[in-house]
Amino acid sequence: MKANGVQHKKDPGGHITVQDLTMMYGNFVIQHDLNFTIPRGDIFIIMGGSGCGKSTLLRHMIGLKAPARGRVLFDDISYWESSSAEQQRIKRSFGMSFQSGALWSSLTLAENVALPLGEYTDLTAADIAEVVSLKLSLVGLAGFEEFYPSEISGGMQKRAALARAIALDPEILFFDEPSAGLDPISSRRLDDLILELRDSLGTTIVVVTHELASIFTIGDNAVFLDAETRTMIAIGNPRTLRDGSPNPVVRQFLNRGEL
Repeated sequence: MKANGVQHKKDPGGHITVQDLTMMYGNFVIQHDLNFTIPRGDIFIIMGGSGCGKSTLLRHMIGLKAPARGRVLFDDISYWESSSAEQQRIKRSFGMSFQSGALWSSLTLAENVALPLGEYTDLTAADIAEVVSLKLSLVGLAGFEEFYPSEISGGMQKRAALARAIALDPEILFFDEPSAGLDPISSRRLDDLILELRDSLGTTIVVVTHELASIFTIGDNAVFLDAETRTMIAIGNPRTLRDGSPNPVVRQFLNRGEL
């Protein structure tokens, strides 16, 4: 896909690497021995059935929960073995869009998007307003700066949350079930927007989702977490896995409604 007349080219080097990761709650193992690498500029899908630990893995990757064992590396720097200052520097390269959108209901869309800019930059109020307008325009919400979240649709709320997530021009965007609660048309528009942002900004994008339409539309690569064996049982392009995975669990998941 082209954006702004430029074809985005992915860097084959590893931007994010998960090494020998084990996730536990108390003595209960959720997933063990997770190993995968996400190239810079990839749209990478974390998929699997309910209760397999998809969102927990995301929490380990964004620095909200330390793994029981293993490492998460960003450009070969181990997040959980770094100093607090280094962890904060790494987090500054993240943007996060939560399943609920997590917009502040008492703030306008402009005020929501301005929050990270006010906290993490020295921009003047006028410069912040200019950046906010640009980010809202990028997600198709130009002219909605003074609207409150309750005054717009669920799909628009998701796009507003994305505008806030890209406010600081992050290198990496994380999404937790971005299409949850959306109708098919709104979901497709959000998928198209994710592709456009990756292609125009070169952002590495990690998405937790179980929505097949989104998986096949945006996913370059994916990891499949299995709840029964409590480990990853497939990795690769989701369309390739759908058509030729040797594991019947993976094929059944990716061919729902067609088997």
